Amino acid sequence: MASGAPSEQTPTPGGEQRTEEVLVPRPAPVQPPAAPNPFAPPSAFRSTATAPLSPVAPGASPVPPPGPHDTRPYGAPLGALPVARPGLPGYAPQSPDGQHPYAAAYQHATATPGGPAQHGTAPPQPAYPGAGSPPGEADPHGPTTPVEPWGAPPPPPAQKPRRRIGTGAVAGIAALALVAGAVGGIAADRIVDGTQRRPVSASLPLAGTAPEAERPAGSVAAIAATVLPSVVSLQVEGADGISTGSGFVIREDGYILTNNHVVAGGADGGKVTVLFADGSERPATIVGRTADYDLAVVKVDEAGLVPLVLGDSDAVVVGDPVVAIGAPLGLNGTVTTGIVSALNRPVAAGDSAETAFINAIQTDAAINPGNSGGPLVNGAGEVVGVNSAIAQPPGTGGATGSIGLGFAIPSDQARRTAEELIEKGTATYPVIGVLLDSRYQGEGVQVTTEPQGGQSPVTAGGPADEAGIQAGDVILAIDGRPVSLSDELIVAIRAKAPGDTVTLRVRTGDAERDVRVVLDEATSE
Repeated sequence: MASGAPSEQTPTPGGEQRTEEVLVPRPAPVQPPAAPNPFAPPSAFRSTATAPLSPVAPGASPVPPPGPHDTRPYGAPLGALPVARPGLPGYAPQSPDGQHPYAAAYQHATATPGGPAQHGTAPPQPAYPGAGSPPGEADPHGPTTPVEPWGAPPPPPAQKPRRRIGTGAVAGIAALALVAGAVGGIAADRIVDGTQRRPVSASLPLAGTAPEAERPAGSVAAIAATVLPSVVSLQVEGADGISTGSGFVIREDGYILTNNHVVAGGADGGKVTVLFADGSERPATIVGRTADYDLAVVKVDEAGLVPLVLGDSDAVVVGDPVVAIGAPLGLNGTVTTGIVSALNRPVAAGDSAETAFINAIQTDAAINPGNSGGPLVNGAGEVVGVNSAIAQPPGTGGATGSIGLGFAIPSDQARRTAEELIEKGTATYPVIGVLLDSRYQGEGVQVTTEPQGGQSPVTAGGPADEAGIQAGDVILAIDGRPVSLSDELIVAIRAKAPGDTVTLRVRTGDAERDVRVVLDEATSE
């Protein structure tokens, strides 16, 4: 048992003197010793209560109390090393004012450019022996030697001196025990006392299994069996090196949906290769991509593919079970599970040049670099999201992998954007025609009071202008959803489509009002 860990101890009578039991006036017939109960608990668990004793015969001498023994029924043997608990890394201080709190935390879930991921062997973990019988106590399930029930207890067996083991040798001994077990077994089959030993074969019973065991509908195994054949991994070669990601088939004639940041490196003279679940590879061309939604469509010259169904992300609720499938760190066909942790999570991912604003589905299903572009599916095997980003604690430099905070682009948004990319090669997004002041610290989101970069705070003739919104106005909510950051308002608008109507809660001075705004259209670059 680890040092300092609590342990259950069985009370032992301290200082109690036991005497030989003498029957008066005549000896009782000698009974044969009871067979040991193989299922009886060890003495450490047995009751410490004693049965009433008969009167003590004159001249009887007390029996010395039993020697001390370890009373930790589940503990490691005496002298075992304590198990250390690794410390948790600390969190960096909050970002200073003026910086977006999410900006540094979110990272795309794709492999780092520069070559395929290298997979090393994890260092061996120290093996700790299980709990054994306490010193001086026999194995309750092993053979026992009958003793005279009315006689004095036999002397304890002589114990061989034990050598102490240094702390640095424990892990090595555990590893050597495994190796020696394998090598020793081979040697014993070959030579015993200098003679050749014939191999002995023995058959062990096998459980009867069907060639293809069926899994119940809705189980993770059934979902994986349905979805995996339509999930692909992508390898992109570009000027910055090689990167990998995931994707999935959306049309039987070769169209595949993925993230923009997965294929962006191969956009200008690069090379995109698609690896299918059956191991086959096909070259792919980029049909279209958009940094604003972090989505892209590639095409392979292949017919008869099995597309996945894009489900209704608006029907998703918090707590729904989901399955993420992709190729994290190049491990194709990896399946992880979780639930929908939150909805409408505003995520601004990417650098300043290509920032994607995502009204994301948050999940605790493990998403790691290389999962980008893979599907997040519901219990029916329908795609409800496209895995795109993961959160990292500040100060880790993006080296921690999944911490249970993954984000996916809702399938409704992915469907609309993918259709535009296939049809026109470009995508559109909705706007209201205002400039927002990211330095504003009050309630809501404020429209700038001065022109920025030659742009007016309110676009003349745009949706906001026609709704009566002015420079310096504060937008408090959109469709009843409060907003306190510029990114939150942008993400909520981007979740709509051009031509949709939204209701904004606006404050001018001290007066608040609701205005209806018809969203305009802008083309993604």
